[in-house]
Amino acid sequence: MWAVLAPLMPVRDQRKGGAARQYGDRLVLDAIFYVLRSGCQWRMIPRDLLPWDVAYRWYRQWSRDSTFDRIHDALRDQVRAAAGRDPNPSAGVLDAQSIKSSEGGQDRGYDAGKKTTGRYLELTK
Repeated sequence: MWAVLAPLMPVRDQRKGGAARQYGDRLVLDAIFYVLRSGCQWRMIPRDLLPWDVAYRWYRQWSRDSTFDRIHDALRDQVRAAAGRDPNPSAGVLDAQSIKSSEGGQDRGYDAGKKTTGRYLELTK
């Protein structure tokens, strides 16, 4: 997995006068993946990975600067190209479902396709 992700990670510029990094990108990603996969709290990251605040700080930084979006787009392009498809998708699919509900209020409506009354839940991606 790291062989695929390493070239997609942002390049770190050590010339900005900051201290040398103590933890590498691979270890940080391992900690982030641990939290995302297990659903645990950041503070529950095993001590053999790295301190939770370091992993959380990099997660926030990479979320803000769109690193994860760029990685997702690059991986999607690779998967589509390997399948013989155009790397750039031309359409997206949205899905929705109605849920039976006994509660009233403004969120309640009628789904004519399913002939049911209930709440409308919108699902994306």
